[in-house]
This record gives sequence, structure tokens and C-alpha cells, in this order.
Amino acid sequence: MLTKINSFFGSLGKTFRDCMGELSRIRKLMEEFFYWGIIAPFTGKRGIGRENFARQLTFMGNESLFIVFLVSTSIGAVLALQAAYQLKQFGALLYTGALVSVSMARELGPVVTAIVIAGRVGAAITAELGTMKVQEEVDALTTMGIPPISFLIVPRMLAIIVMLPVLTCLSFAVGIFGGFLVGSLCLGIDANLYMKASFDALVAKDILTGLAKSFVFAALIGVIATHTGLSVKGGADGVGKATTQSVVASIISVIVADGFCTAIFFYVF
Repeated sequence: MLTKINSFFGSLGKTFRDCMGELSRIRKLMEEFFYWGIIAPFTGKRGIGRENFARQLTFMGNESLFIVFLVSTSIGAVLALQAAYQLKQFGALLYTGALVSVSMARELGPVVTAIVIAGRVGAAITAELGTMKVQEEVDALTTMGIPPISFLIVPRMLAIIVMLPVLTCLSFAVGIFGGFLVGSLCLGIDANLYMKASFDALVAKDILTGLAKSFVFAALIGVIATHTGLSVKGGADGVGKATTQSVVASIISVIVADGFCTAIFFYVF
């Protein structure tokens, strides 16, 4: 019995130690990111490189448009159908547009976009950095006098922080459009009345709430993806496991952070 108790507390202590080690490495990564991304450019040191940054913006933004549009339009359409199913029982079918627009702006737009980006961009960042890590390309950059954080991490982090809010705004719009198509073509709601109800229900707080969430989600996805990629050990098998861990951790973090952000905006603002 005593052996089992010792084993349990030993395992608990090891888990706690590993978590503290991970948090320490993430803190160090963030410190270096702020230094090379914000402070270093004003001290005359090497910048992030415009071409590298522009390439990351294109990859995370332009190449993600189709999947974000497809998912957001589908969710807006499905949400309109589900809302109408309940609202028509109370003779409030006209308020379908209001429910869709507020839900997309405050909740579904930011969360769905973040999950899509975590699966597409976060996985790519982890796999790319992990491959460079196991092939010792990261060590080669250090040998050549090029800071890996400045060259590899800063452009990716800045790009995702810029592009995720932009994609979230587009997700708002196409989600509302998807609901509009269903409302006007399938539910028989007058198009003008549907759009009027949609925009009358929206206030500045709804849009700002969604945008604020998107910045938080972008930072979480960027930190998790880059940290996991730089922590890869082993060969191709290690890269595959790290990529899976990165996507799972990013999605869980987004959902948990969404709960905290929603509570803060509800009780504080």
C-alpha cells in the first residue's frame, strides 16, 4: 500500500515538474519573441525580413480564405435553420437574422475560425519547425549568427496575430450571408426585413468582443505551434506526434479561453 502511495505522489510530482518546465520554456520563448519582434528592430538589429513576413501572411491569410468561407457559410446556414425551427413556434421567425448575426459576431465566428486555423496553420507551423529541428537546421542558423527566434518565430507569430482577426471579420460576414440565403430563399423571410433585423441586433460590443477573442486565440495558437515545433525530438515519428499534440492543445486552449473571455465580457463589460 505504501509503495502505491509513493508511486502516485512520485508520478504527480513528475507531472508537476514537467508542466513547470514547459511553462518556463514558453515564458522564455515569449520573452525572446517580444525582444526580437518589438525591441530589437529599434536598436538597429536584424529585423524579421519583409519577404518572410509577407510569405507567412499569404500562407495564413489568402490560402485559408476558401476553407474559412466554406465553413462559416455552412454554419450560418445551419444556424438559421435551427433557429427558425424554434422561433417559428412563437411566431418570431423574423428574428432568425438577429440570432444568426449576434451568434456569429460574438461566438461562432471567432471560435470556428480559430479552430480552422489551428488545424491548418498551427499544424503546418509545428511540422515545418519540427522538421527543421530534427534536421539540425535550427542549430545551423545559430552557427551562421542568425537568431532562430527572429528568423523563424517572429514572422509566424506576427502573421497569425494579424491574419486571424482579419479572417474572423470575414467569417462574420459570410456567416451572416449564409443565414441570409437560408432565411430569404428557404424560410420565406423578406430579404430586406431579414437584413434589417440582422444589423439592428448588432452593436459595437458584439463585434469588438469577437475581435478581442480572435487576438487571444491567435496568440495561443502561435505560441503552442511554435513551442511544440521547437521541442520536437526524434525523427519523422516525433514530428508527427508533435503536430498532433499541437493541434489538439490549440483547439482545447481556444475552447477554454473562449469560456474565460465570454465570462469576462459578460460580467465586466
